[in-house]
Amino acid sequence: MGDCGAPGDVNSNVLVARSTGDAQLDKAVWQWLSWDKNQKTKEQIESLLQDGKHQELRERLCCRLSFGTAGLRSAMGAGFCYINDLTVIQSTQGIYKYLERNFSDFKQRGFVVGYDTRGQVTSNCSSKKLAKLTAAVLLAKDVLVYFFSTYVPTPFVPYAVQQLGAVAGVMITASHNRKEDNGYKVYWENGAQITSPHDKEIIKCIEECVEPWNGSWNENRVDTSPLRQDPLRRICDSYMQDLTKICYHRELNVQSSLKFVHTSFHGVGHDYVQLAFKAFGFQPPIPVPEQKDPDPDFSTVKCPNPEEGESVLELSLRLAEKEGAKVVVATDPDADRLAVAEQQDNGCWKVFTGNELAALFGWWMFSCWKENCSPDADVRNVYMLATTVSSKILRAIALKEGFHFEETLPGFKWIGSRVKNLLDNGKEVLFAFEESIGFMCGTSVLDKDGVSAAVVIAEMATYLQGQGLTLAQKLLDIYETYGYHISKTSYFLCYDPPTIKRIFERLRNFEGPQCYPKCCGAYNILHVRDVTTGYDSSQLNHKSVLPVSRNSQMLTFTFQNGCVATLRTSGTEPKIKYYAEMCALPGLSDRGVLEEELQKLIEALIENFLEPAKNGLTWRSA
Repeated sequence: MGDCGAPGDVNSNVLVARSTGDAQLDKAVWQWLSWDKNQKTKEQIESLLQDGKHQELRERLCCRLSFGTAGLRSAMGAGFCYINDLTVIQSTQGIYKYLERNFSDFKQRGFVVGYDTRGQVTSNCSSKKLAKLTAAVLLAKDVLVYFFSTYVPTPFVPYAVQQLGAVAGVMITASHNRKEDNGYKVYWENGAQITSPHDKEIIKCIEECVEPWNGSWNENRVDTSPLRQDPLRRICDSYMQDLTKICYHRELNVQSSLKFVHTSFHGVGHDYVQLAFKAFGFQPPIPVPEQKDPDPDFSTVKCPNPEEGESVLELSLRLAEKEGAKVVVATDPDADRLAVAEQQDNGCWKVFTGNELAALFGWWMFSCWKENCSPDADVRNVYMLATTVSSKILRAIALKEGFHFEETLPGFKWIGSRVKNLLDNGKEVLFAFEESIGFMCGTSVLDKDGVSAAVVIAEMATYLQGQGLTLAQKLLDIYETYGYHISKTSYFLCYDPPTIKRIFERLRNFEGPQCYPKCCGAYNILHVRDVTTGYDSSQLNHKSVLPVSRNSQMLTFTFQNGCVATLRTSGTEPKIKYYAEMCALPGLSDRGVLEEELQKLIEALIENFLEPAKNGLTWRSA
């Protein structure tokens, strides 16, 4: 988002005692000290200036936040590239300007604001405070604001945008990121996260109005303004009612003896998952007491990301063993993602991957549709979706059952927009997912939703128990029917953007200028797709069918042995992720052989393409 600071006159009343010797940086420092009314973040910049830490000042003040796969996301703290009071005010002013241009009825239709429970004492920064400042900017401009009176799951914001007919909404959250981070997630009137060109146009509008307007700092306006409405009760009741549209076996749920443990990872999920289970006729799940209530320090886990598996699920697994519960459901801190673990007959726990859960959800949602659809329903009108780095298991199910499967770019913003488009064209969408444990069951919410996914998996487990099956057994049955899909996903940490760029540029010029690799170790490459540049060797015109995404790195290799592997940068964290999957046809079910082949290929991919030792990459488990 532009250079140091931003356009506009510097307040002449603000004097900086010490020049940095860099006019551009001086201007950015002056602007920050002129505009920031948060004493803590103001002092952070003053302290860096006093100590002569000009390089850190440059890093904090000479670049700006940009929209990634989940909106704006960064560490909390002082600086134009951090999440703080000032950058949230600036972002909201830009959004106001953009929405005013696009909607003549913006002020009447209103804007939704939600927040999670993150916070940082050292910056006097919390999600609720940032949400109040977001509301203040809009209320000062006479916009109707639907401001939730307490923390809510992220899915409640897109749901509310659609239910209330608002033009847009913002959720203040950093989801499952480390405790130091926060974020600003923007939803459009269709209930989906914003995509291009909205994100780029909003950034331009932010740059046009970086100086806080009168009233933008009045966070208490939300408590007194007649234009503020609290949608909590209405949205919560409506959401739980809509949830019952995907409840197919309520009578089994009511009688179920199956016990569930739920952990909300110190986030927002507890109350809402309890209500969701009640809506489905279940007894409430057993909460993990140490993790039930919000805690911005996430004090019982090293990392608040349930995707990390058994290491972060320790407390819930031990409680489940004590209580005799066979299934654990874990929502991440903003309750938009879901992890699931099931105790096996040998007493060990199986933590399902996102791809494995998607196989179960895909089978379940289609089976329930088939049992409950009208006699004249056409399966060719039915759709499921996944991001391109996710398992192709839904494609295999679709081919056999006759419904449609589509892929999108990584990030649920692409899924949400495409689903809305399909619905507007009279199609029926049953399920969509991304491999990083993000699931959309039904279409009440056009985003991933851990609350609905948790109760759907509970109903599925209850139904299967009646059939004498576990979730793990059913998963094997699905693979036997539709073909084994063995996948592995992991990542390396890399905090140096030039290194990341060098790794991907090397692959684009591997065997000469603009010449991609033809093999990886012993494995021959059939096709290469580069979404960053728009190249795809499998297409006759060599152009990628997926939209070009120049702001991120993503290369996909299709190997002669049937494996598909993708290398990409994370849109929210300093990671290079890899995704690899072996897809077998039904009947070719020697799982051991497939797993061994996949593991060897991944090792070759890491050694030849990522070169972790040479590039100073840190592996996920290190």
